[in-house]
Amino acid sequence: MATSTHDAYLTNRILSADGVELVRILYGAALGSVESARRHLAAREIAPRSNSISKAVEILAELNRSLDHARAPELSLRLAELYDYAQRRLLEANFEQSDEPLAEVQKLLATLADAWRQINVSPAASQAEPGGRHGAAGSEGWTRPAAELAPASHGWSF
Repeated sequence: MATSTHDAYLTNRILSADGVELVRILYGAALGSVESARRHLAAREIAPRSNSISKAVEILAELNRSLDHARAPELSLRLAELYDYAQRRLLEANFEQSDEPLAEVQKLLATLADAWRQINVSPAASQAEPGGRHGAAGSEGWTRPAAELAPASHGWSF
């Protein structure tokens, strides 16, 4: 029951979120997946560790796809490079069964998530259509439409 209540809450949160909030949700989910992978690694739970790493890699891929290279080419390029680097480190951690790359990615994601938490969106921007893409600071929506990121459409459970 608690899981279905949580899933319903999260789905509602995603569907009603503006672009900035969607990015924050994705960073939180990616961080949670990396933390989970570290716990599973320590417990020598191979399949759950691999699943957590795969989930984090998929979330980073979604963040990468949502970058707006036209609006903010330099920032988008840097974020794309960071996402690619983080994905490679996650795969390395899984292959080598090593905590060090996981810890590095966790720190990187925490830094990025903290930066997104500090972004203030004006009330007018919060009421704007949540479409658009991310990669540029401002009041516009920065991510894909919320309906495209609903957990049911990707099989994610945050």
